[in-house]
Amino acid sequence: MLKLKSLDTLSQAFSSEMPHADSLAKYLDMLIPVVKPWGEDLREGVFLSRGWLEFRDDDDFHDVILHFFNKEGEYLRSVNGNVTAGSWRLMETPNKLLLEHEENELFDLAFSDKNFFVLKKHGDQARLGQPKYFVMVHEPLGRRLEWRDAMELMYNTYRSNNSFYFTLAAIVLVIIAIVLIYSLG
Repeated sequence: MLKLKSLDTLSQAFSSEMPHADSLAKYLDMLIPVVKPWGEDLREGVFLSRGWLEFRDDDDFHDVILHFFNKEGEYLRSVNGNVTAGSWRLMETPNKLLLEHEENELFDLAFSDKNFFVLKKHGDQARLGQPKYFVMVHEPLGRRLEWRDAMELMYNTYRSNNSFYFTLAAIVLVIIAIVLIYSLG
């Protein structure tokens, strides 16, 4: 029983609660810098040939908007089942994507992995009163989540990877302690 309690205490030391924020953009401003090392580059193509469900923190947003980025540069947008087509292309500058649809828009990659595809619209969107981020979650996962739950899932990327490094550091320290004890004794 004592060993189980010790393991529980150790695991709590490595876990951390997600900080609180009032908006999706504020969460992303906090989370992206810490999860970015575990993300993918646009050229790796993780975002291709998958359905991406658009996420917003607007209480009046009730549409189901799906985005599809096909390998040949075709872009499809489905709003409640009504589909429009456009195109996308990667820019020569790394991690920039041009989306040609109703408007031509330039985005920088904020974060991408198998669950999230987050783009940041180029320019000072806050000054213009426009959303800073274009947030998409892989459709099968996104259908089960609210936007705050999605941010918790993104934070788990940091938490799980971070706890791995803490565990690795603890193991190294134990090995050093054992070596020191045997070399001094």
